[in-house]
Amino acid sequence: MEQLIEDIDIIDRNKPEEACETVKVSKEENTGKGKRLYIESYGCQMNFSDSEIVTAILKENGYDTTSKFENADLILLNTCSIREKAEQTVRNRLNHFNGVKKKRPEVMVGVLGCMAERLKSKLLEEEKIVDMVVGPDAYRDLPNLVKQVEYGDKAVNTFLSKEETYADISPVRLNSNGVSAFISIMRGCDNMCSFCVVPFTRGRERSRDPHSITKEAQDLFNQGYREVTLLGQNVDSYKWTPLDDLSSKKEIEKAGDVPTIDFAQLLEMVAKVDPQLRIRFSTSHPKDITDEVLHTMKKYDNICKYIHLPAQSGNSRVLELMNRTYTRDWYINRVDAIRHILGEECGISSDMIAGFCTETEEEHNDTLTLMDYVKYDFSYMFFYSERPGTLAAKKYEDDIPLEVKKRRLSEIIAKQTELSLERNKLDLNKTHEVLVEGFSKRSKDHLMGRNTANKVVIFPKKHYKKGDYVKVHVKDCTAATLFGEAID
Repeated sequence: MEQLIEDIDIIDRNKPEEACETVKVSKEENTGKGKRLYIESYGCQMNFSDSEIVTAILKENGYDTTSKFENADLILLNTCSIREKAEQTVRNRLNHFNGVKKKRPEVMVGVLGCMAERLKSKLLEEEKIVDMVVGPDAYRDLPNLVKQVEYGDKAVNTFLSKEETYADISPVRLNSNGVSAFISIMRGCDNMCSFCVVPFTRGRERSRDPHSITKEAQDLFNQGYREVTLLGQNVDSYKWTPLDDLSSKKEIEKAGDVPTIDFAQLLEMVAKVDPQLRIRFSTSHPKDITDEVLHTMKKYDNICKYIHLPAQSGNSRVLELMNRTYTRDWYINRVDAIRHILGEECGISSDMIAGFCTETEEEHNDTLTLMDYVKYDFSYMFFYSERPGTLAAKKYEDDIPLEVKKRRLSEIIAKQTELSLERNKLDLNKTHEVLVEGFSKRSKDHLMGRNTANKVVIFPKKHYKKGDYVKVHVKDCTAATLFGEAID
């Protein structure tokens, strides 16, 4: 198993270091602005994308970035509330900053994102070093909030917007490899999955102007980026009409009937930016993914043949308790459509929750049999963690013992490891187009990149460099990584 994690594809979300992934500002930037920003991001890709927006806003207001929090004038933690351990990690990190505050009381500390939205002013009371609490829709207000703190006050803005998409802000790419970048296409979520806090921390769905999305993609390509990932809590429910940008009733009535851009159409628009720009997207919801999206993926070679399609459970009764609004049979129908339209080579990944409220052994086994049917390339797996304020916390008892949850999770992980190896073996002796992202973690003599199915591929460096498309003939594999030789 030593080679299993070349890149983290199979994740036990219950390990503290993996339950809440952290990204820090990695570069020093000193343009003489006088103030220094240090930011850490926790949790999902949306949080990392938001941190790039926050940095852009603060750069326009007198801040450079630093990779050392000891040198910062403003320390921000962009937080996740998806699991209890994620919040505990943030609290531990705040305690870690105590030393900085003692030496330099003028240093400001702020909590951003989902945890800020969920706990609001309670954070200011419990964590004495926190100066400001800012929700995901209030980042434009950061310069004003910083001034409030400089004047000696605590500052809070957790207002949830029905319109905010930050479409006009050009994100500062943090920790960028210069090859891949995120583009946020929508914010919020209208799905009320009973286990999830996102609708309460990020608000209702609103889609971003598609022309601003394609412009951002074009700008990234012009800067040398060769892959973008379109982000949304549920990308398949993306819908935009010019009416979304009209403020008055009179303007809307005058516009009359106007076409709506859906996700399949947006995908096509971004794919047409340039055939050398790869397109990925996350996350798809099984109830919303359409055949039109799949046919668009098939039509364009630069749309990667990979779909993250979280199942959460393989049992229809449990799915109903989770308020996922689909059944096992519906999910299988969507998987069959993917295989039929895009072929067996299309990568499929999932999220799986072990030990949801009242889940029986038979229902747990349904998850394992669904995994056998789909044959996921990889999955993100964790046991159920009750979150305050969610529908499940209000309606159901968290009645599965922890040891049972852990045992079921270990069975899911073992199953996925088996399936990942099986799927990777199908790629042996085949040639894949790989976009080089950088050096292998283990050796500067090897490069790493991903194929269209989102699988990590390692091969000898030779004369290739970051950003190149390389044909790689796969000769060996583990459950998480493909190994091969470049074909000149």
